[in-house]
Amino acid sequence: MIRKQILMYSKEKILEALSQVIHPEKGKDIVTLGLVSEIISDSEGISITLAPDKSNDPFINSVRSSVVRSLKENLGQDVTVRDIRVIPRVQVPRQHKKEKELLSEIKNIIAVSSGKGGVGKSTIAVNLAIAIGMKGFSVGLLDADIFGPSIPKMLNAEDYRPEVIMKDGKDLIVPLEKYGVKILSTGFFVSPSEAVIWRGPMASGFLKQLMEQGDWGELDYLIFDLPPGTSDIHLTLVQEVPVTGAIVVSTPQEVALADAIKGISMFRSEKINVPVLGLVENMSWFTPAELPDKKYYIFGKDGCRDLAGKMDVPLLGQIPLVQSICEGSDNGNPVVLDGSATADAFMDLADKVIEKVEIRNRDHRPTIKVEMNK
Repeated sequence: MIRKQILMYSKEKILEALSQVIHPEKGKDIVTLGLVSEIISDSEGISITLAPDKSNDPFINSVRSSVVRSLKENLGQDVTVRDIRVIPRVQVPRQHKKEKELLSEIKNIIAVSSGKGGVGKSTIAVNLAIAIGMKGFSVGLLDADIFGPSIPKMLNAEDYRPEVIMKDGKDLIVPLEKYGVKILSTGFFVSPSEAVIWRGPMASGFLKQLMEQGDWGELDYLIFDLPPGTSDIHLTLVQEVPVTGAIVVSTPQEVALADAIKGISMFRSEKINVPVLGLVENMSWFTPAELPDKKYYIFGKDGCRDLAGKMDVPLLGQIPLVQSICEGSDNGNPVVLDGSATADAFMDLADKVIEKVEIRNRDHRPTIKVEMNK
């Protein structure tokens, strides 16, 4: 059996072919109009993503047909067009009336933060969100790590592209629903190999867009996986929505603890004043699979426990460093689902977080949005 050899074409050649496709209503080619958002040419063929201005563009099917025809006419009849996706461009509509409060149907907004990268913050956020959902609560997870979104990889959802629907006259982005959790991420809108190169205001604007246009519905918890450190994203979050509380993730290592102090101090600062629900110590000890009863404290012992005492914040949990966590993150099967001792640690963490949120809501006034002086 002789396999058909699929030719690969340069992006420039493909764009040249697409520039021959005229939008019937606007009278200009789709490249000039900016309707071509992604081009992939590989050994399997050509994939094109079109991004019309609105979800109900009546001419989009005609444009798709014209794209196929133009590619074959300009590149050859043997060209393989694997896929033509249509993902309407997400836009924040202009508001002329008083805006509805962002995320007003969300009961509790939890920020998961870390002072530095590499401490497993996103791993904690993913497994915590699923664990809370397994307790019977409705949960959402927003990957606010705009420049380094890792949640799509952790959930085996790198190819997911959100649908945009019209509801009450407004375009809304439909979150991915997996393991009982609603999820949105920057990674759903860019290729896994594509770097996000945005200035601070653009990144903050995109975060607000995901909050405002995400079709979240009513949720008990919406968990934000924030970028490491302190940045515009953190300020945007606390300025746009009332954050119920923050969780700071660290390893027991001194270098990580020094940055965790800064993270706690930021949330506690007079200007921000978001309650810190507690610390989570990740990679507390290493346990080899062949020696399940052994604990090796390769990053130090009880660093977060000591810090929690000094900063007067609860230690919510200690998560070990085990191979199953790494494997689960890499293959899209979070460890909290496997019924192991590590899964139990995440379920215990969920119980602690739920308890702290209930105490916080019972004993303190509702959080208000932060008003920052410009």
